[in-house]
Amino acid sequence: MDGVNIRRARWDDADAASAIMVDARHASVPAIPTPVHSDDQIRLWFRQVVLAQCDVWVAVHGAHIRGVMVLTTGWIEHLYIAPEWTGRGIGARLVRQAQKVAVGPLELWTFASNTGAARFYERHGFVQVDRTDGDNEEGEPDIRYRWTPPQKRRDS
Repeated sequence: MDGVNIRRARWDDADAASAIMVDARHASVPAIPTPVHSDDQIRLWFRQVVLAQCDVWVAVHGAHIRGVMVLTTGWIEHLYIAPEWTGRGIGARLVRQAQKVAVGPLELWTFASNTGAARFYERHGFVQVDRTDGDNEEGEPDIRYRWTPPQKRRDS
């Protein structure tokens, strides 16, 4: 999407980025379970833990954050787009960024009930490698996906 820039999050992005996570989670119910933590708990966790310990990327349009992606080594931990901005290619750009900076395979979990997310990740080369019957905080079945980078051609 034109006019959207992908960049690493800064400390002053904490409120806007955590708001995207909160708003997107609420907008996605019932495709995903209702959050088990309060909005304030999520915002505090984002500021104190996520920004301090993870590689956080944001999609910015104008002066506003429209998407947020949280990476740890080998994992896409979170990917959320502002509800009114979904379907505009922002999630795809964030996933491509994760694939670009990955040093190897990437994995992620998504709720089995979130069929839209499953289709999205599969379009971006992720394949299902595991399923659970709900061994997460929400107690809901989920699917683990993996993306493996293409092999680089060796010139002889």
